[in-house]
Amino acid sequence: MNKFIAIVGSNSNKSTNRELLKYMKHHFQSQAEIELVEIKGLPIFKKSADKFVPQEAKDIAKKIEASDGVIIATPEYDHSIPAILSSALAWLSYGIHPLLDKPVMITGASYGSLGSSRAQSQLRQILDSPELKARIMPSSEFLLGHSLQAFDDNGDLKDKVAAQQLDGLFKDFLQFVNIFNQLNNAKEINVQKAKDFSWDKD
Repeated sequence: MNKFIAIVGSNSNKSTNRELLKYMKHHFQSQAEIELVEIKGLPIFKKSADKFVPQEAKDIAKKIEASDGVIIATPEYDHSIPAILSSALAWLSYGIHPLLDKPVMITGASYGSLGSSRAQSQLRQILDSPELKARIMPSSEFLLGHSLQAFDDNGDLKDKVAAQQLDGLFKDFLQFVNIFNQLNNAKEINVQKAKDFSWDKD
């Protein structure tokens, strides 16, 4: 059975993105083991001369490296991902590269009708950057709008069509992960290129 790390892309104590990932953890428990990971305890990213990485970020990196794939749920603030998620991804590409060639599924929930669509688009660009180079599942947006009203008292999605869509996307992700397990022939050189990359170089 695949093991996935599910990153809660918010530092809110009452996040509907956390609710979405909890739903996925329970709903898909017969298909995969999903562990929720919080980033709200991470300090804001800051460069240092010795490339210091906080232990919290190292611990998350170890979990990602040991996993078969990553699910990220992001809210949308001002048409972008939250600062805490951007900061967490910066730590996870600062001398460490756990997301390199790692299959990633992007999801998101928002209070409005668009379901974090712009934030998800931005997140794709970030994950495709030279320092991260994750393997993002294509054409797979799950946009949960009006998320405050989306879950019943048991934590299940009320909208059956949305639930069916997520079922289909998760099956696609399982296939996506299995395919990429066979496509790691350039892994070593990709890791070296990520380590050598710097925006400060010509």
